[in-house]
Amino acid sequence: MGNVLKNKIETKKATVGVIGLGYVGLPFAVNTALSGYKTIGFDILQRRADKVNEAIAYISDVDKKNIKKAVEKGLLSATTDYSKLKECDIICIAVPTPLDKFKQPDTKYVERTTRGIAENIKKDTLVILESTTYPGTTEEIVKPILEESGLKVGKDIFLSFSPERVDPGNKKYNTKNTPKVVGGITDKCNEISRLFYEKILVSDIHMVSSPKVAEMEKIFENTFRNINIGLVNEMAILCNKMDIDVWEVIEAASTKPYGFMSFYPGPGIGGHCIPIDPFYLTWKAREFDYHTRLIELSGEINNYMPEYVMERTMKMLNKNKIALNGAKVFILGVAYKKDIDDLRESPALKVIENLEKNGAIVHYNDPWIEKFEYKNKKYQSVNLNRISDYDIVIITTDHSSYDYKEITKKSKMIFDTRNATDGIESEKIEKI
Repeated sequence: MGNVLKNKIETKKATVGVIGLGYVGLPFAVNTALSGYKTIGFDILQRRADKVNEAIAYISDVDKKNIKKAVEKGLLSATTDYSKLKECDIICIAVPTPLDKFKQPDTKYVERTTRGIAENIKKDTLVILESTTYPGTTEEIVKPILEESGLKVGKDIFLSFSPERVDPGNKKYNTKNTPKVVGGITDKCNEISRLFYEKILVSDIHMVSSPKVAEMEKIFENTFRNINIGLVNEMAILCNKMDIDVWEVIEAASTKPYGFMSFYPGPGIGGHCIPIDPFYLTWKAREFDYHTRLIELSGEINNYMPEYVMERTMKMLNKNKIALNGAKVFILGVAYKKDIDDLRESPALKVIENLEKNGAIVHYNDPWIEKFEYKNKKYQSVNLNRISDYDIVIITTDHSSYDYKEITKKSKMIFDTRNATDGIESEKIEKI
């Protein structure tokens, strides 16, 4: 059982399908292809498939030379045709798992994808779900749909969950060298999954007893960060009221060699994982009649931060006898973190929305994001040379390319939410 597939993996004759060519799927597909496996990327967007086939790296974490090499060697291609899943021996699912407006998990992309696989799957195929989701998804949703094909998981086909650990912009850790957690439905599923990851990664592979454990550990990772960010954001609010520099407090606390880990305040939390993943758990906990109070409280604090930024901005303007209504506000950076082009759940968007609702005239600059659309309104990055025309500058993303000394010199007021102006002495600057 599974020996045919194991042999294909060992000899690199297995064909790998990667469904979802976004921030997770595209880097994974390129890495798999460069590891020597024929890899087919699947996406519902034709433009993404076309770009892959043209060797265009539209995700910043994908090296242009690597995708070109993979395509030119004939190891990487992409399509919107799910019937080509019949050619695949290993299928990795990396589709979005968003929340709906009630902050409940929306699994429609996982369900649609799994049905597409079930319609085309053959015997001796390994399916791995990498999309972050709540504990139980693999066993309660994916497994039953796959078995509608008539093939049994653990006997005819194999199924595991292995959470993605993508950190956009991270220069040290990437798809290939980040430790991997894997939980299969059966021991055989684990065995085959481990063999596959050993062939494409240079990292440690940590096997767990079930998909539920792997699903829970991923949410625990991001809930840990969410709660600690909530704590430091609350500390920042309190420190401001007490006229204490929270950044100096964190620096001092960081000198302790044990029992403390540095987290930093900001205008809110962004990205696909930290603002979203903990709510998978709060939703699932209700099934067991449990209320996750700490998770929900940290969510309240973090979600309040864009409003807090607006309130502090209003107070700074008031000191200079300027009303927020009609004030010209310059937002510096809209990506959710420095040196990337990722807007997903960026707190800067909520800051802009809050300011505009209260009558401010808001423009932005971001060297990574030339333009974007948010809630049916289009925005275009404005040249930094115009920064002196604005009543206040809010640093919401601390991109490395910004010359903060020059920005301070040209600005009338600065509200720094990222400690980007650390070391610059100026009465113009206030920090979160």
